[in-house]
Amino acid sequence: MVTTIVATDILVYQQSIGAVCGLDWPRPNFLVQVLDDSDDAATSTLIKEEVEKWQREGVRILYRHRLIRDGYKAGNLKSAMNCSYVKDYEFVVIFDADFQPQPDFLKRTVPHFKGNEDVGLVQARWSFVNKDENLLTRLQNINLCFHFEVEQQVNGIFLNFFGFNGTAGVWRIKALEDSGGWMERTTVEDMDIAVRAHLKGWKFLFLNDVECQCELPESYEAYRKQQHRWHSGPMQLFRLCFVDIIKSKIGFWKKFNLIFLFFLLRKLILPFYSFTLFCIILPMTMFIPEAELPAWVVCYIPATMSLLNILPAPKSFPFIVPYLLFENTMSVTKFNAMVSGLFQLGSAHEWVVTKKSGRSSEGDLVVEKQPRQQRAGSASNLGSLAKEPSSSLRKDSQRKKHNRIYRKELALSFLLLTAAARSLISVQGIHFYFLLFQGVSFLVVGLDLIGEQVE
Repeated sequence: MVTTIVATDILVYQQSIGAVCGLDWPRPNFLVQVLDDSDDAATSTLIKEEVEKWQREGVRILYRHRLIRDGYKAGNLKSAMNCSYVKDYEFVVIFDADFQPQPDFLKRTVPHFKGNEDVGLVQARWSFVNKDENLLTRLQNINLCFHFEVEQQVNGIFLNFFGFNGTAGVWRIKALEDSGGWMERTTVEDMDIAVRAHLKGWKFLFLNDVECQCELPESYEAYRKQQHRWHSGPMQLFRLCFVDIIKSKIGFWKKFNLIFLFFLLRKLILPFYSFTLFCIILPMTMFIPEAELPAWVVCYIPATMSLLNILPAPKSFPFIVPYLLFENTMSVTKFNAMVSGLFQLGSAHEWVVTKKSGRSSEGDLVVEKQPRQQRAGSASNLGSLAKEPSSSLRKDSQRKKHNRIYRKELALSFLLLTAAARSLISVQGIHFYFLLFQGVSFLVVGLDLIGEQVE
């Protein structure tokens, strides 16, 4: 068993490494790799020291820092899986830097491979330590509960397929190799490998009762960047694998599920529908007397969609109205990301590391694109580490948090509030209330008044 931690965040590395080193599994059959792709010397030094500490306690753990940081997370994983010692293991489990598995994680996941040679992936669900921290995290929790309990669990039961979440999952190494391994062609390497493995005939199991704790981004800036990647990357992948899906030997309904439900519905159709209808068409009809949208389009359809999404998280029912308004507001970011990925525009290949820090979000760290070079190398020799003075690891000064201004959201807020005023004058009651509250929602987001502020 190879356990891999993708470590990129200085504020959460200790808890993640500690949780993985505490997994209940026979030590001779257990190896931990800590993959650090950071370019900050202070961060690397601290992570190395943490790895050395666990080595002294008898844990078989290695630290790997790539010399050529090419291919983002996919390149990092590809480099680690190319190590000679990996051939001695049958499975690999991956954890992002903010994930904290329970000690019995492996004992509750690995046995599902026994007697099921066609199972390539066992995926655990996520649970969130900060889901009640603020309104933004509460709204994210609604979406992710639907994702796990409906999208992944239903697909896992009926189709033996769902998108790999990139973390908290156990892969059969043979399945990874048979599917072509990790590729750096998109910003959603997890979805990419899942689709290719599915087309090769590998089956997936989703365990809704096995949870792995992690954090939700607490600032809107962090969440917006994360959602951009999560909606741009799938459109990049769709362009690349559409022909492969059509030519594959899987059944018709599995192809339909991949093309329509997996790619198009949630990542393209719904953002396009929300953005064009509620942010453009509806407010514009207030200025055209001849145009009229029936109440069921404005009220009943979005209310039904929100109700269905919130059902897996019944404790979130008091937030159904903010959820509906926020999802329409986020449609601007999702629509822009979808267009960017589909047509390969400038921001399509931007990789963003979502910063996690317990109760203190710091926004996102944007990693610039680098020219494609040779296969990534790594440095894993712990004996040659140079000790840096502890004073160099301290921050020079405490930065103040501040609100950002989002111009697109503010522009749409002005349009919606103006349309609401026009609706009030023309006595269109239900349209007025919707436009008013939606306009206020855009205003709140545009002024960065939701969630924590960034540093």
